[in-house]
Formats: sequence, structure tokens, C-alpha cells
Amino acid sequence: YAIVSHRWETEVSYEEMIGLMRMEEEEREEVKQCGGYHKIIKSCEQAMKDGYKWLWIDTCCIDKRSSSELSEAINSMYRWYQNAQVCYAYLHDVHESQWLNMRNYFSPLEHTSLPEWFMRGWTLQELIAPKRVEFFNRDWVPIGSKQRLAGMLERITRIPCEVLMNGLAAKRLCVAQIMSWAADRKTTRVEDRAYSLMGLFGVNMPMLYGEGEKAFQRLQLEIIRTSSDHSIFAW
Repeated sequence: YAIVSHRWETEVSYEEMIGLMRMEEEEREEVKQCGGYHKIIKSCEQAMKDGYKWLWIDTCCIDKRSSSELSEAINSMYRWYQNAQVCYAYLHDVHESQWLNMRNYFSPLEHTSLPEWFMRGWTLQELIAPKRVEFFNRDWVPIGSKQRLAGMLERITRIPCEVLMNGLAAKRLCVAQIMSWAADRKTTRVEDRAYSLMGLFGVNMPMLYGEGEKAFQRLQLEIIRTSSDHSIFAW
């Protein structure tokens, strides 16, 4: 299967997607006009073009009305991205197909013109976990693959090329180093700063939206419980 990594905009939910054919025509057309629907259609077209029967995208493939399903999905997310044959990284605010080849950033996350995708919390694991990542601009024009753009991606994200090419097992890493890759990234919900890192550290914990900063404290405790790496105390 193929999987999608993206910055959330106006999206189509699971409930809307399964109810599409039961909607009145006016309501159905309203859903089809939103950017999230276009994203689903274009990513499905790309998956079909690449020979894949299945595509997974978090906007409409998780029933967020079910807290148990949401918790299972978040705890499984890293594995799902890792097991995908390809991940389509959709950069909604990039107009030029050659963007990543034309800019030479050395202090990237301070640069105001970086695509939002590089500044979001969840997209960190979505870059590292899949074996193959293909980047697309807002018009679904290919930009390049993770392998071909590894040098540029290392300068943008500070993630070593060995990790980008071969995953976390490719290089001996301390907890503080992995934490540093996420330090400048943002999430809409404060709890997601912690939840988006669980897969990178190989830990699991229940989702408690509303706990605020306590989520990060729980993440630290889970990491301490499973690791003897004292560099975590730097965070």
C-alpha cells in the first residue's frame, strides 16, 4: 500500500467520506470542493499510477469519533508508515517542482519560506519511517525522492543521511539527538508534541487529550523506563 504525509488544511473526515453518497447533491459538492478532497483524489490517482491497490491517509482513514480507534492509530502510526511501500509527501505550499534542488538551507527551520511540512511535528516520523518517500508540489508534480534529495534534507532537518536512507537502526543515536530534530517543530494540539514522537522512541502510551504538557512528561517516563540513555535529562 501507499501512504500520504501532508500538512492538514480543510480536510474530509472519515464520517464525511463514508457518507458521501448519502448526502444531498449540494452538500456532496461542497465536500468535493474542499482542498482535502482534491488531495485524496490526486493521491489515489498517483497510487493507481504506481500500481498500488490501497492508499492510506490519516484524514479519512481514522474514525476520530472513536477514542479507542484514534488511540490505536496513533500508537501504530510509525509502523504503518514504516511498512508502506511508498509515502507521498505532499507540500501544499510549494509551487515549483524543483524547490528542494534550488535552495541551500543551513539553518533551515529559522527560514520563513520553508514549506510548512518541514515545521510540523507529525511529519518527522513520516519522513524517517518509510523506506521510500516521494515529494510532490501543490499541483502533484514530482519533486524528487528521499534518497535523491538526502543531502538537502539533511541540511533542512539536521537528520543524518544514514538515517534518512536506512532508518533509525542505521546509526547509533542518543535520545537527545532525536529530540533535537523535533525541537523546532509545531503541533496544533500541545499533547501531539509527545504523541508524534512515540514511534521514534519505540514506546506506547494511552492518548489523553486535555492533559496538556503532562503528555511530554509521560513520554519522558516511558523512554526512561525502556532506555538507560541519560541524555534524555537534557530535555
